[in-house]
Amino acid sequence: MSQNNGREFIEKLETGIPGFDFLSQGGLPKGRGTLVAGTAGSAKTVFACQFLVEGIVRGENGVFVTFEEPPKALRRNMLGFGWDIQKWEEEGKWAFVDASPQPGERPMVSGEYDLGALIARIEFAIRKYNAQRISLDSLGAIFSHLADSAQVRSDLFRLASALRELEITAVMTAERTQEYGEISRFGVEEFVADNVVILRNVLADEKRRRTIEILKYRGTDHQKGEFPFTVIRNRGITIIPLAAIELEQKSSNIRITSGSEELDRMCGGGFFRDSIILVSGATGTGKTLMVTEFMAGGANSAERCLIFAFEESREQLFRNAIGWGVDFERMEREGKLKVVCRYPETTTLENHLIAMKEIIEEFKPNRVSVDSLSALERVSTLKSFREFIIGLTSFIKQKEIGGLFTSTTPTLLGGSSITEAHISTITDSIILLRYVEMYGEMRRGITVLKMRGSMHDKDIREFAIDNRGMHIGRPFRNVTGILAGAPIYIAQNEVERLSGLFEE
Repeated sequence: MSQNNGREFIEKLETGIPGFDFLSQGGLPKGRGTLVAGTAGSAKTVFACQFLVEGIVRGENGVFVTFEEPPKALRRNMLGFGWDIQKWEEEGKWAFVDASPQPGERPMVSGEYDLGALIARIEFAIRKYNAQRISLDSLGAIFSHLADSAQVRSDLFRLASALRELEITAVMTAERTQEYGEISRFGVEEFVADNVVILRNVLADEKRRRTIEILKYRGTDHQKGEFPFTVIRNRGITIIPLAAIELEQKSSNIRITSGSEELDRMCGGGFFRDSIILVSGATGTGKTLMVTEFMAGGANSAERCLIFAFEESREQLFRNAIGWGVDFERMEREGKLKVVCRYPETTTLENHLIAMKEIIEEFKPNRVSVDSLSALERVSTLKSFREFIIGLTSFIKQKEIGGLFTSTTPTLLGGSSITEAHISTITDSIILLRYVEMYGEMRRGITVLKMRGSMHDKDIREFAIDNRGMHIGRPFRNVTGILAGAPIYIAQNEVERLSGLFEE
């Protein structure tokens, strides 16, 4: 505790774990213990290690007390995150206190085991290495080796009190048996922790989704609710705090070309520079062609363009572009284009989002296209997908980048998809591509459904595709029900009769 104008406030220690200091509004309460509880595989040990790693980066030494994995296994496992624990041990920055069970060791009874000796070892390590951070992994392991749980609770209380006396910031992990319910398996939280953080690894629709929640933060404020996080190789835990997204991005009146002069006219002069455009249509209606023309229009204006493709390979995209008279290879050589192709199934949406943000930060494009969102939708839960959409669109708008996303409709003649339901409200423009069946022939139609902040053409126009790209023609005047997915041809005399009803 520190004094401020006669009032006490809780000083916080920045953890350095990406996203956590925002959720906790400054980090972990300094000099206090925090319980990190979670089921098997929820990344408790990674959190405990990363807390010490980020401390070492900041010049704060750490002690790791292990009750489960031996230090040798931890050193090997954490190398995958790029953390060379052995080097830090040699430099006197990291110290292990090994209380893990030895092979062949028989279970103990409380009369034979006293935490006093362990507490003495911990105190010695803290003082010897001048440690400011300590991690204990995992408290529940003590219960599995001792018969008298009442004695263990008493000993744990002694341990927590000793750490508090030393004014060291502690992370203590404990295992849970279920994602929602009791905080820890052995009910240790009330004895050891002022603060409780819960890690979850929930299985929903055959897909895993990791979240973090600060359940209790005694005497200090924090963000409420669950937030997605991911565990990344060579980095560790990264939390995606959606609450950090604020509607503060600037709005530009500068127009950019869609790559098609006629579509620019339909949109009232082109897209706004920092707008998000959704292109919706059935397979084969020309969505990827619109992406290609959008990129070509940017390159012709000396803009840097970036494509994230989740359905087609690089070779397919380049071949298709050449077929429409666009040379992606030349654009790439000139540094005006970057193409990133990945299968959605290769990783989680959280990982995709972090990787996409990094590429955008590095390449600094003026335009970004994602083809298609519907491919990403199939590898996640609805909640994860919506969080991904919000995270990506807000990031693009804050960077004042023009974004064009494609979405595939569930039927050939239209209909709204789940993708559109989640993104349509946060897009600035929506362009619909539709098939129109007329006398046994399939034609294509295009309309600008929404153009935020601008007048736009309300007609449904026919368009054709050839080796020079998209050609937008005249409006459909004798067909109704196109957007509903049930086009009906109206005889010319009926069109004239209906028109006459509105003439004076």
